[in-house]
Amino acid sequence: MRLGSVLSEAMRNIAAGTSRAFLLFLAVLLSGGLLGGYEAMTVMALEQEAATRIHADADVKSVVGGSVDGVTCDRLTEVEAGPSASGAMRAGPQIVPKSTLGRDIASYEVTLGMLALVIAGEDDPTLAADAGGVWVSNVMANDFGLTVGSRFETEQGTSTVSGVFDWPNDGRDTRFAYAVLTPVSADDGRTFEECWAKQWPVSDETDGLLYSTVIITEQGAQSTSVGVTQVNKGFDSRYDATGGYLARMTRWMPLIALAVGLLLGAVSVRRRRLEYAGALHSGQTKGAQLFGIAVETVLWSGLATAASCSLLAAVCVRLAASDPLMVLGTAIRTPLALFAGTVCAALASGLLIRESQLFRYFKNR
Repeated sequence: MRLGSVLSEAMRNIAAGTSRAFLLFLAVLLSGGLLGGYEAMTVMALEQEAATRIHADADVKSVVGGSVDGVTCDRLTEVEAGPSASGAMRAGPQIVPKSTLGRDIASYEVTLGMLALVIAGEDDPTLAADAGGVWVSNVMANDFGLTVGSRFETEQGTSTVSGVFDWPNDGRDTRFAYAVLTPVSADDGRTFEECWAKQWPVSDETDGLLYSTVIITEQGAQSTSVGVTQVNKGFDSRYDATGGYLARMTRWMPLIALAVGLLLGAVSVRRRRLEYAGALHSGQTKGAQLFGIAVETVLWSGLATAASCSLLAAVCVRLAASDPLMVLGTAIRTPLALFAGTVCAALASGLLIRESQLFRYFKNR
């Protein structure tokens, strides 16, 4: 049987409705879209949870209780696979604004690395850690009417506001929520009180790096009160993003889709087994018959898979928090597994049909 004849017969079967291609198309489209969509929504929920933690500085740790070397702290970002931002800070003098005499405001002296860590994740991409003046929290800026470039007059002198940073009340250390940050040189000859490091994914190696910034005492040991703590204690410190992803309930979704595909493929051929046995009895070769089954199955299941993948792509691009391609790459495994199962089951079912079974099929129809 010629190739053209097989193809034309397959197209006639689809056009005439003999193969029930439209119903099978809908079954594959809905199965792939719903199962893949559930996987995509699960992954995006995990992604959003991680993004929330990062935005809330739950990935920031600090070493406290000892004297910190500011230069070493700022340079932790140079360590391979180390923190993305790090910096040191110490308490500064209390500041009394001239507009509110009698009310003092906490100030902190921070290294340039610490300032970059504080403003990390700000929505304004042009925001940079300008060390030419002081930085104030947005709540304080609203109370005093301060903006970038404003003159901030205090009993201790007049300073220029170089920037305004956001420090929400979401469980993180509240000291910067209403404070003035004064950038200082990391090697100004004075030690600092704390070193902060921001690293995602969170790694236990961060603790060791933070401890390395603590200055050893003359006795050759660190203070027994030195310890590493989480800057935002409102989040579980044992959170494991990778473990949560690998243990998600939908990780089995491709296998479920494969099983659904095997069922649909087998049903699509089994319901026509009398037709296929009759074709073999009329002289059609087994190879031509399997090729025709493959053409029909690939056509309706392939178009349905392409449609479901397109829908998943639209959902990922619209809803993914940071990496739509990663989410899509995970989600489309489900409709692809469904497609593979459908085609394989259809061919396997067709292979099992024999001309000798024609009369049995006829009696059982």
